[in-house]
Amino acid sequence: MALHRHGSEVLPERRDNSGSVVRSYERFRTRRGRKLGRFTKRMLSLALLFLIYLLGFGIKLPFHGSHHGSGLKVPVRTKNKQRKQHFPCEVGFAESVDNLVEPKDFMNFTQFSIRYIDREEIISEHGIFEPRFVGHQTLQERENSFYARNQTLHCGFVKGPVGYPSTGFDLNEKDREYMNTCHIAVSSCIFGSSDFLRRPTSKKISDYSKKNVCFVMFMDELTMEKLSLEGKVLDGEGYVGLWRVVVVKNLPYTDMRKTGKVPKFLPHRLFPSARYSIWLDSKLRLQADPMLTLEYFLWRKGSEYAISNHYDRHCVWEEVLQNKRLNKYNHTAIDEQFQFYQSDGLIKFNATDESIPLPSYVPEGSFIVRAHSPMSNLFSCLWFNEVNRFTSRDQLSFAYTFLKLRRMNPEKPFFLNMFKDCERRALVKLFHHRVDEAPPTSFV
Repeated sequence: MALHRHGSEVLPERRDNSGSVVRSYERFRTRRGRKLGRFTKRMLSLALLFLIYLLGFGIKLPFHGSHHGSGLKVPVRTKNKQRKQHFPCEVGFAESVDNLVEPKDFMNFTQFSIRYIDREEIISEHGIFEPRFVGHQTLQERENSFYARNQTLHCGFVKGPVGYPSTGFDLNEKDREYMNTCHIAVSSCIFGSSDFLRRPTSKKISDYSKKNVCFVMFMDELTMEKLSLEGKVLDGEGYVGLWRVVVVKNLPYTDMRKTGKVPKFLPHRLFPSARYSIWLDSKLRLQADPMLTLEYFLWRKGSEYAISNHYDRHCVWEEVLQNKRLNKYNHTAIDEQFQFYQSDGLIKFNATDESIPLPSYVPEGSFIVRAHSPMSNLFSCLWFNEVNRFTSRDQLSFAYTFLKLRRMNPEKPFFLNMFKDCERRALVKLFHHRVDEAPPTSFV
C-alpha cells in the first residue's frame, strides 16, 4: 500500500481500478476538513469575544454555589429583564393662577414649637472636640426628637464652640438676605459637577410665579467654574434664566450625595420666612407652574407634605436588595441600617392591609412639595438626621422615619400625600446625570 502525506501525518492511500478518482475524493475530503476547521476556529473566536463582552459589561452568568454573609442575599440574575416603560399621566391642575387663593386656616395642622440647636459647647474628657454640621446627637436625643412637642433638636447648621472653624455650608451674606425674603421657594442643587444646569421651562411658569416665587440653585465653587466654561454665565444679579445661583463654600461632607441632602431636606432652615417649598433633583427640569403645583398637591388634598411613590418598588426589603445589587452603597452599611430599623419595628409593606397608612413604603424622592408646618418641618429634620447617621440612600429611611413619627404621636396626625409617580413625570422632564459617582465604601 502506498502512503501519502496530509499535513504532518502519513496516511495510507487506497487504490482500485479507478485509483485516480479515489485520490481526488481524498483530496476533496481534506480540503473540506480544512474549511470546517477554519469555521470551527471562527465560531470559537466569536464565542470568546461574546464571553468577554458579557464580563466587561457586568452581566452575571449563573454559577452554582453557596452564598455567605449577613443581611439580605442578593440574587444572581440569569436573564436580562427588559426595562419597564413608565409614562406620565394627567394632572388636574387649575386652569390658571389668576383665581388661586390659599384656603383659609390651611396651616392649621398639628401645632407645636420647634427650635434648633445652633451651637454645641461639648468638650470631651481629653479636651478634644470635633464640631460637626449635624452636631453630636445621642441615641436618647434621637429617640426623644420623634415626639411632636415643643422641643429643641438637632437639624443641621450646628456650630462648634466660639473660636472653632465653621462646620460647613457657608453662604454669602447677600444670598442669605435674599433667601430670607422668600415666601415660596423652588430649589435644587448641583454638587461635584454631577449634572448640567436645567432651566425651568419658562413658558410653563406664570408671570405671577416668576415675580413671587424664588428659584434657587445651590452649587459648589468647582461646579460653578465648570458651568461657566460651558457658557452658563451669571447675569449681574446672579441668575441663569429663572435660577438664582447660590454658591456654597466649605461643603459639610466629602460625600456629595450627603451634601445634597441639606437643601433637599432642610428648606425650612435655608428659607426661614417661607411658607411653602418645592424641591426637585438636578436631573429634572421643571415644566409646571409652582403655584398650580401647591394648589393641586397640598391645598386641594389638605396635605402638608407631598411626595411620589416609587415607580417600581414599594417595600423597603426590595429597595435594600436593589441598592446592594447595583452597589449603590457599602453593603455592610446598608445591612447595619436595615437591621437597626427591623429591630425598631419596621415591617414589610403589605398592599392587602387595609390599615396601611401609605400606598408605598418607598418614595421616588426627586420631587417634594411641602408646607412649612411644624409636623412637616419635624419630619424633614428627622429624615435628614437618619441620612446623616446611616447611609445617603434616603429611600431606605423614609418609611421608618414616617412610621416611627406616626407611632410615637398617635393623637397628632401628619398629613402626608403620597401621589402617583406618573403625576411626577407629568410635571418634570427627566435627564441622566452627567456622571455616575462611585459609591462610598464606608460610613461618612
